[in-house]
Amino acid sequence: MTARNALVLAGSGMLSAVALDLATDGWRVVLPSRRYCPLPTEDMADAGTRPSRWGRGRRKERVGSGRAIWVEAHWDRPRELARGAEKALTAAAELLVAWVHESYRRSVLGAVEPLLAPKAPVVEVRQLSDLAFLPEEPEPLLAGHPTQQVLLGNLSEDAADRPLGQQEITRGVLHAVERALEGRPSSLHQIGERRPVHGY
Repeated sequence: MTARNALVLAGSGMLSAVALDLATDGWRVVLPSRRYCPLPTEDMADAGTRPSRWGRGRRKERVGSGRAIWVEAHWDRPRELARGAEKALTAAAELLVAWVHESYRRSVLGAVEPLLAPKAPVVEVRQLSDLAFLPEEPEPLLAGHPTQQVLLGNLSEDAADRPLGQQEITRGVLHAVERALEGRPSSLHQIGERRPVHGY
């Protein structure tokens, strides 16, 4: 069976655990980023020894031998990034997971939109500190693509005096990916809390 294609846009290593889970579950994951960052050393060839993470529903069955393919890319060259990703994809991407710096967000997501299958779900990660205010409703950038927006605070929800950790981020993004693959409508997910501003 042919593997589904997923496109994961993030700084080197920032969504490695998400890419690994998808690849282990049979997705062909294309990872455009500036620097090569190997995925954790779990052997994807042994993926059959553990149950598929997405195996509870029809859209989350194992779909073939998964792979993760790195493509050298730079946010400030979005058309070049899209061309490189297109060469690595074997079909239209059925999932986009994006954590792109706010200043490049529109240009990069706009450049890769033609690479997506119609109505392919999107998971977008954004920093609360980059936003002027906390949105009450999801604001998908790509019309026609249901979007799970993950908003990251600065502080952990588990301990208010601790910065938000990578494990919490990964857990939240994987939850959003699961919702996306279930075909859920666009929604917001906040992980962590804003750092309080003192003196006001």
